[in-house]
Amino acid sequence: MYFRALATDYDGTLAHDGVLEEATASALERLRYSGRRPIMVTGRELDDLIEVCPRLDLFDLIVAENGALLYDPESKEETLLAEPASAELVRKLEAAKVPGLSVGRAIVATWEPYEVQVLEAIRELGLELQIIFNKGAVMVLPSNVNKATGLAAALKRLDIEARHVVGVGDAENDHAFVKTCGCAVAVANAIPALLKEVDIVTEGARGAGVAELIDRMIATDLQDIAALHDRVRLAG
Repeated sequence: MYFRALATDYDGTLAHDGVLEEATASALERLRYSGRRPIMVTGRELDDLIEVCPRLDLFDLIVAENGALLYDPESKEETLLAEPASAELVRKLEAAKVPGLSVGRAIVATWEPYEVQVLEAIRELGLELQIIFNKGAVMVLPSNVNKATGLAAALKRLDIEARHVVGVGDAENDHAFVKTCGCAVAVANAIPALLKEVDIVTEGARGAGVAELIDRMIATDLQDIAALHDRVRLAG
């Protein structure tokens, strides 16, 4: 087996309007039965994810908060991979009455077009933070944290090299982790910029596309992609 794991985004990739459909859950069960490891890589805060997705047990590990938090669904263990959310920043944004503000273990989030107020607050406080966009969401995290760094922590825990991972996503914040994987995939509904960068674009959208990808992984182990990447690696 060449591709030993599937790293997948949640919203817009696995899920539609936050819902994981039964057919997609069944595909993830088939993936696990084949001996491969499903990993979720999401921008959602953990408490919110637990509320909307009842099948976290399908995943070996979950990277939440856009790379800032690692969660083991079996043991319920949480590992913070970044500094906690800045209390100063939260107080300042609350005082400015920034709408839709949410605070996770490390992430602070709101919605466009309030990134201007967020950036001003970060500058005034002199904080080393970045803004990441995701389909209208404005996420604030430490400057060295993204989905790629979170996935790297998950793969280290599972003792799997990134070249043996298939990564699939749909949006701006998925570029980072998908490009680090041995096979980069975008579902059919992905943004144009991501569609241009990947090895495979699924025919189906969202969960149907992921199920299609899983069945292809089980049937062929994506040998054509594996052979291509190994030739490039050896040549390099």
